[in-house]
Amino acid sequence: MTTTMLTEDQLALVETTLDFAQDHLAPHAVTWDQDKHFPIDVLHKAAGLGLGGVYVREESGGSGLTRADGVLVFETLASGCPSIAGYLSIHNMVAWMIDHYGDDAQRERWLPRLCAMEDLGSYCLTEPGTGSDAAALRTRAVREDGHYVLTGVKQFISGAGASQVYIVMARTGEEGPRGISAFLVDRDDPGLSFGPNEKKMGWNAQPTRQVVLDAVRVPADRLLGHEGDGFRIAMGGLNGGRLGIAACSLGGARTALNQSLAYLADREAFGKPLLDAQALQFRLADMATELTAARALVQQAAQALDRGDPQAPQLCAMAKLFATDTGYTVADRALQLHGGYGYLSEYGIEKIVRDLRVHQILEGTNEIMRLIVARGLTEGLR
Repeated sequence: MTTTMLTEDQLALVETTLDFAQDHLAPHAVTWDQDKHFPIDVLHKAAGLGLGGVYVREESGGSGLTRADGVLVFETLASGCPSIAGYLSIHNMVAWMIDHYGDDAQRERWLPRLCAMEDLGSYCLTEPGTGSDAAALRTRAVREDGHYVLTGVKQFISGAGASQVYIVMARTGEEGPRGISAFLVDRDDPGLSFGPNEKKMGWNAQPTRQVVLDAVRVPADRLLGHEGDGFRIAMGGLNGGRLGIAACSLGGARTALNQSLAYLADREAFGKPLLDAQALQFRLADMATELTAARALVQQAAQALDRGDPQAPQLCAMAKLFATDTGYTVADRALQLHGGYGYLSEYGIEKIVRDLRVHQILEGTNEIMRLIVARGLTEGLR
C-alpha cells in the first residue's frame, strides 16, 4: 500500500490494523476456509481495536472514522483474510445504518453491543426470486396492534444464524421502492429461523444462510426511519458497503501480488531466478499499476462520500466495479505466476482467488454498478 499521502493518524491506523491482520487473521485463514469456521472470538478481539463500529459516532460507542479511513482499515484486514474482512465490512454497514437512520432509543439499545461485537449484525435485502431487482422484494410487514408482522425469505445473508441483529427490508406499502421499509429484527424473535449454511466457492470462513421470517412480530419501535424509507436506507448503506468490499478486494489482491514477488524471487528456471525474466516483470508491473489505480479510485469515492458529494453514489459504484474486477484479475494472475503451486491450497493463493470472485457479485453485481454509472452519465439527456 502506498502510504506517502496518508496522515500520521492514518499511518498509525494502518499499522495497528496490519499487526492485527498478521497476528490474528493471516496465520489461520486457510484453516478457517477448509474447516468452514467462523472465528467469533477473533471478531471480539477486533472490536477491542474499535473495528466493530468503524463509522459509528463516538457518542454512540463507535470509532467515528471517516470513509477514507475505513477503506484503509478494510484493505489492511483483507490482506490477512478477505472473508473475515468482508464480514466485518457488512457488520459495520449495519451498525452505521442504525447510527445514521435510527432514533436515540434505537442507537442506545442496539449500538453498544454491536460496536463491542458482543452482538453481530447482518443486512437482509436480497430475496430468492428478485436478485438484482431489489425494489421488487416480496417480504411483507403488516401493521397490527402496535406491532409489525414480517413474513418472507431473505437469501445469501452473510452472518445469518450467528448474528443477533438483522436489518430487514420489507414491503409496507405500494409496489416499487416507495413501498419498502426497514426493520430491526432480533435473532430471538419468535418466527425467525435460518436455512442451512450454503456450500460456497469462497467466503467459507463466514456463514451464508437464508433468513426465514414466519410471521415475526416486532414492536413498532423496531421500524428504522419511517415507513417508505427502507429503499433509501438500503441504498445509503450500500454506498459505504460497496467501498468496503472494494477495499477488501485490494487487500486480498495485494497479498497475492506480494506472495508472487517472494515466490518468483525464490524460484529458478533455466539457470536464472524467475524474477529476472522480463516477461514476468512486466506482468508484475501491470498488476501493481492496476492495484494502485484502483486504490486511487476507491479513495476518491470515499472522500466524496465523506463530504456528501451528489456524485458519491456513482463514484462508489465505479470504485466497486473497478476494484473488484481488478482485485480478482490480479489474484488470478498471481495464481498463474505460481504455476502448479498456486493451485495447491497450502499456498493460500487459490483461496484468495475464490474469496475475491464473489466481490464482483455481492453489494450489487458489477453489471448493476455499470447501470448506476450509466444512469449518472445520461441523466438529464433524455
